[in-house]
Amino acid sequence: MSWELASIALLCFCVLLMYLPGYAVELSSNYPGLQINSFYAAGEQLGEQFEQQRRQMVKYQIRARGIKDQRVLAAMSQVPRHQFVDSSWRNLAYSDRPLPIGHDQTISQPYIVAYMSEAAEIAPEAKVLEIGTGCGYQAAVLGEIAQEVYSIEIIPQLAERARQTLSQLGYQNIEVKTGDGYQGWAEHAPYDAIIVTAAPEEIPEPLIEQLAINGKMVIPVGKWYQDIIVLTKTENRIVEEKTIPVRFVPMRRKSFLW
Repeated sequence: MSWELASIALLCFCVLLMYLPGYAVELSSNYPGLQINSFYAAGEQLGEQFEQQRRQMVKYQIRARGIKDQRVLAAMSQVPRHQFVDSSWRNLAYSDRPLPIGHDQTISQPYIVAYMSEAAEIAPEAKVLEIGTGCGYQAAVLGEIAQEVYSIEIIPQLAERARQTLSQLGYQNIEVKTGDGYQGWAEHAPYDAIIVTAAPEEIPEPLIEQLAINGKMVIPVGKWYQDIIVLTKTENRIVEEKTIPVRFVPMRRKSFLW
């Protein structure tokens, strides 16, 4: 290519750049579907729909069933449950049911999350241990009502996903660890409350040891038929109260993964 032809080509390119922005604006005006504002408007509308569904969830699934702890109710109203489920299940995020999150695990029914959080009697300054992070939803609810939350998940992929979701939502008082929840997390013990979201056949002794005096553990226990046990640790004894029947996934042990 000669120098003259190259100069002409460069000049044409510069002229084209001058007219493209105006053309793009005109095109955007004539075709609203191409406007960026419509994208944000759709996002805001979807967010409002999820917020309305969350209010309905708290009113009819949780408050109406007897949950009275105002801090738990506020937490359930605040945490965006739809952010913790796969996009294919997002339209059911606030329904009265557990949902699959992959790896044969589930996100618990909203009422059960609220019930266990209330039964643990968590104070604002409390340090809480959660066994079975899953997608991170229960941890987020605990993060709204406790000062510190430590959560253990045995499946690495779920643990990493929960870390990312909790980080994106701005939770800085929740730490997630990949490990065997049966053994607890002795480094940060004792805990004012322990919530277990997978069912062992018997209550793990390490968790009892890591529970603070006057602390409570809320845990589903059983193989085929399970009940939530609320365990209170006093200076002199362990008090266990069997409450409601439930169905949780079995607690997995590290030795069973190989």
